[in-house]
Amino acid sequence: MVRPMASHPWLAETEPTIGTLGELRAAGWVSRPIKDEIREHTLAQITDGRTMFPGVQGYEETVIPQLQHALLAKHDMVLLGERGQAKTRIIRSLTDLLDPWMPIVAGSEINDDPYNPVSKHARDLVEAEGDNTPIAWVPNSDRYGEKLATPDTSIADLIGEVDPIKVAEGRYLSDELTLHYGMVPRTNRGVFAINELPDLAERIQVGLLNVLEERDVQVRGYKVRLPLDVMLVASANPEDYTNRGRMITPLKDRFGAQIRTHYPYELDIESSVVAQEAFIPSTGLPVTVPDFMSNVIVRFTHLARRSGQVNQRSGVSVRMSVSNMETLAAAATARSLRLGEAAAVPRVCDLDAIFPSSAGKIEIESLEEGRDEEILDHLLNAALVEEFRHRVDGGAIHKITEAFGEDAVVSTGDDIPAPEYDAILTANPALADAVSGLVDGTDSIEVRASAVEFILEGLHLTKRLNKDAVGGRSSFRMRG
Repeated sequence: MVRPMASHPWLAETEPTIGTLGELRAAGWVSRPIKDEIREHTLAQITDGRTMFPGVQGYEETVIPQLQHALLAKHDMVLLGERGQAKTRIIRSLTDLLDPWMPIVAGSEINDDPYNPVSKHARDLVEAEGDNTPIAWVPNSDRYGEKLATPDTSIADLIGEVDPIKVAEGRYLSDELTLHYGMVPRTNRGVFAINELPDLAERIQVGLLNVLEERDVQVRGYKVRLPLDVMLVASANPEDYTNRGRMITPLKDRFGAQIRTHYPYELDIESSVVAQEAFIPSTGLPVTVPDFMSNVIVRFTHLARRSGQVNQRSGVSVRMSVSNMETLAAAATARSLRLGEAAAVPRVCDLDAIFPSSAGKIEIESLEEGRDEEILDHLLNAALVEEFRHRVDGGAIHKITEAFGEDAVVSTGDDIPAPEYDAILTANPALADAVSGLVDGTDSIEVRASAVEFILEGLHLTKRLNKDAVGGRSSFRMRG
């Protein structure tokens, strides 16, 4: 288990004042491998019932148990999943499972362990100074390295290379001090992540074999082996993993665990993620998104994930829900400012704004050119119908349609301010009853106006009312 914080300054929030190797020994610091350190903290979090990977939702019964098992088994991992499944967030959160502070030999480029230095600089310094060797402290946030795999990534980037400047200064090529360490050695005693690993050229993947098995690196033709202490974690898209790029078999074999991520299964989980991630800036005008409008955005994404007209191999990211929510709030804000309303509340008339923010997030598979917006419109209507049927019962639907007389016309649109919707509710008691079932009695007129548009649009899409749309104005009447 993690040791008591009071007696160990490296477990405190503030940087320890221990400055020499002798003081470090006297304080009782114990050197342990990175994976043992992570295992200790994982055991402590499980024992205490603390939430692991805060901010990652929907994985409590699926992905997180697998992650816990891999961490307790001290395995390197590959997270396999489509875009927007929190793979990078999970990997970056691994630093929360490290001690707050780690001592290194001062001046070390590769986080040398004061008890077991591996670089020439650190070895020479410890040999010369002994217990007076200066110590520096590294926060856990700095014990993380990340590289996005690209075809032009080189061994020098990852492992290291001869530094020509150091050679020009007069050092011999055989001098270990001429080495410029790559990203992996510089993350010694930490977590190193490679995103989109299959995009890494196969000859470069070979350079990682020693890191995963022998736990060392070899630079160029030097007779130098650096026994590194690194946890290696990679991410990959399943499509890339099998087709566009591939992970070479020996490298795949060296990872201890392959963990499959997924999109949220439940609407409420994705809604919670959207509420957590969406950035809705304050403009002095309060923004309120009713549950039924938020759910339409999420249902739209879920329907896209099931649609045969959307390329499912590339996935439909949660980022689409987040971007659409931000865009919807922005459209509502612009409309409310134009109309002089007291609050910005998205309505159905604002939903057209999400088409541009959706277009870049999904790949439409259509034989006909220019059908993208038509397909998106069909998915959005389907999302509205799903949410309408979930929210409004059959009895209320029947009463509203019965109340529409032959000459009754109800107009809505982005040019009608919210207070005018109260007149609609006064003239249609059945509609008012249905709205009261959607909103709270303390909700503003702007929220009630949103509910009116939602119900009328649902009645139209389920073929209870006719709708005439011209510009931003819609008129609803009895079906003839």
